[in-house]
Amino acid sequence: MELPLLLPLLLPLLLLLPPASLQGDHWAQPKARFHSGMNQQKQLSAPEGGSIRIPFSFDYPWDSGRVSNVKISWRWKHFHGDFIYNITPPFIHNNFKNRLLLNWEEGMKKGSLQISNLRREDEGSYFCRVEMITEKYGEQKWQSIQGTELTITHKDPSRIWRRNTRTLGTKCNRQTPSWTKIMMASSMPPSPSTTCPHQPHLHALPPTGAPRKRPCTLP
Repeated sequence: MELPLLLPLLLPLLLLLPPASLQGDHWAQPKARFHSGMNQQKQLSAPEGGSIRIPFSFDYPWDSGRVSNVKISWRWKHFHGDFIYNITPPFIHNNFKNRLLLNWEEGMKKGSLQISNLRREDEGSYFCRVEMITEKYGEQKWQSIQGTELTITHKDPSRIWRRNTRTLGTKCNRQTPSWTKIMMASSMPPSPSTTCPHQPHLHALPPTGAPRKRPCTLP
């Protein structure tokens, strides 16, 4: 069959094809996805009045290009809980005033949040959140899902009492009171080389061959 006779049959098929298939190299490309990650230790514990560091690390695609305006923040209690810390703009929750310190430098992918002077009410879960602007993917933000559960161990009064008792006992053993030394000295027998002032003096006997003097008798 000649070509002029095939054109009327091929024309309807060409019209059914999508426009993108007719553009050669200009095929529609799927949008690249931003794969991020956040790692936190699941559980931690610390004594009341002490301090704790909650470590974290995050990751993002290597082809993100230039990264800028990185922000680190922390939530408390649950995934959508209150913010307790924000690096920019600076913010610290009233319950944690003068007790939070972020150990992290720009350009690093890991760090830790330090909490000092721990209280019983600090017990709960903590979630790290990261925000940044990437050259390829634009503005991105993500957060830890499970977070870190912090347990505050309470002080045991009996244990503190026993420790103080042992400390006092050690001090008493090391230092002997002066009155005890006096009583010990008075109860000891005198040394043979020492003469007591209240002990009577003994007169020396004359030699064996020397004449003895007779006592004088009155008439």
